[in-house]
Amino acid sequence: MDELTQSLKREGGSRFGFLSNPLASLAGPSVAVWAPLPLRLIVGYGFMAHGYAKLSRGPEVFAAILHTIGVPAPHLIAWLTILTELFGGLAVLLGAFVPLVSLPMAAVLFVAMLTVHLPYGFSSIKLLNVTDGRAQFGPPGYELDLLYIACLAALVFGGSGPLAIDRYLGKKR
Repeated sequence: MDELTQSLKREGGSRFGFLSNPLASLAGPSVAVWAPLPLRLIVGYGFMAHGYAKLSRGPEVFAAILHTIGVPAPHLIAWLTILTELFGGLAVLLGAFVPLVSLPMAAVLFVAMLTVHLPYGFSSIKLLNVTDGRAQFGPPGYELDLLYIACLAALVFGGSGPLAIDRYLGKKR
């Protein structure tokens, strides 16, 4: 028992002290500045992919869906949503004007959450069945909307991080 106590003291007082030194060096300030980069990449790409999917199927198809759920001016809203997703996603991906583009992007997410996803509950994965070795899923809940909103908030309040156009523009002023 005395050996265990001495070992814990040497390792920082924890049974997992052997992990603390390597992990502490990974989580240091020099690495932490890179944290916004994966957020920008996934949020930017995700928005662009959704915007491109709506555009490639035809904005009129998305407008028909909006009309069906009772959204006013569905053709205008369809185009505004597509453009917000494409250009907002690109801006986030590049780290450009993130606080500005995050507002309409969050608005798109809130509207989608309240009009489409809320009735299906929180979970984004609803396994309905497995047939022929393939999973069949039900409609997604609002979980991913909240995750995207949280990522946008983190980028707005924490900054766009390295390799961001916002950083370059800030230095030029």
